[in-house]
Amino acid sequence: MKIARKILGLFLILFLGLPTLFGIIWVAGITKASVSAEFLSDLPREIIADIPNKADEIFREAQDEKYISNNNTRAWFQAAAKTGISPQDLMKKTGLLEWMRGELSDSLRQIGMVLRGERRPRQIIINLRPLKEALLNPEVDRFLEETLNQLPPCDEQGQKIWGEFSENHYDRRGLPACRPDLGVAKEVLLNERTQAVRDMDNELEVFQNVRHIPSLPFGPSGTITFISFLLFLIPAVFIFLGSIIAASSPAGIFRWSGISVMAGGVPALLLALATKYFSLWAIKAAPFSWHDNWSSELGELVLDKLGWIPTRIVDQLFSPVIGVAIVVCVVGIVLFALSFYMQNDAKQTPLLVSSSPAPAAPQKTEAQEKSPDSEQK
Repeated sequence: MKIARKILGLFLILFLGLPTLFGIIWVAGITKASVSAEFLSDLPREIIADIPNKADEIFREAQDEKYISNNNTRAWFQAAAKTGISPQDLMKKTGLLEWMRGELSDSLRQIGMVLRGERRPRQIIINLRPLKEALLNPEVDRFLEETLNQLPPCDEQGQKIWGEFSENHYDRRGLPACRPDLGVAKEVLLNERTQAVRDMDNELEVFQNVRHIPSLPFGPSGTITFISFLLFLIPAVFIFLGSIIAASSPAGIFRWSGISVMAGGVPALLLALATKYFSLWAIKAAPFSWHDNWSSELGELVLDKLGWIPTRIVDQLFSPVIGVAIVVCVVGIVLFALSFYMQNDAKQTPLLVSSSPAPAAPQKTEAQEKSPDSEQK
């Protein structure tokens, strides 16, 4: 009977308690990260503030053979530099920079305030029309035309490649660094931007249909995180029931529970650490490359300037999972330690009972001593 109880308890813990505990550690951690104001509001605002200056740095260094050895790629950047217009200047002329630092940044700030509970939830609309207008702005046409004018004329092969690009036969990013017929070039570049604009939405709606949602005590972010942590009750029930069935004493229940909690928390912690640091290593060790015709050095250059963005994203996604897993492991250690305290306490209780003095024998009273019966005896 005792063995059957242990098998049943172990079954509940291994096949129901531990899998749900492992999964909910990840669910709670990722939920905490993905709904936080730091991830959805503060980080995008930091990116917006950093991009213009970093774009100028990339633009400047991409003209140097020290960073870009691919002649075709470097020729495009050198031709663009001869126009005297930097990426940040172009952003200003098209109104893109003003929109990023103004309307877009303000919308993200409002999202952060709602997530932190600093204001009631309400619908927030991120207007993307200024971005679409900036891409089709005449200043962009002028910049591209001046860039093409700085390139040498195309030979027969280059003209043929440009013509094939205009018919959508090849990837646009493999354009040769030469000046084709101006009509063909305008058609190719305009089609590229028009397609990009066509694929964009006019606006993004955040917190839709929230007019009737009451003000939440911890804010939307805190409330969602709190609800996700309530899910830990599910594995707790399975582990507790399994421990009660398998163990025959309070100390045994705590010991089974502690070991089970650690058995679910430690693998989740190790996997979260491995995933985080492998991702950080991959970002640095395997930089991206857009196309074979573009040097991977350009990807390395961009990553060198903007590498903090994917690094921060990875850190903010996996650090909460690691934190939750650590808390679960600590709870398991505490339960395991308490089992020994309860065991020692149970051993000391019988000793205290056995060491108590035995009741004294009743003494005879003076009347009993002088009774005739006592004299006869």
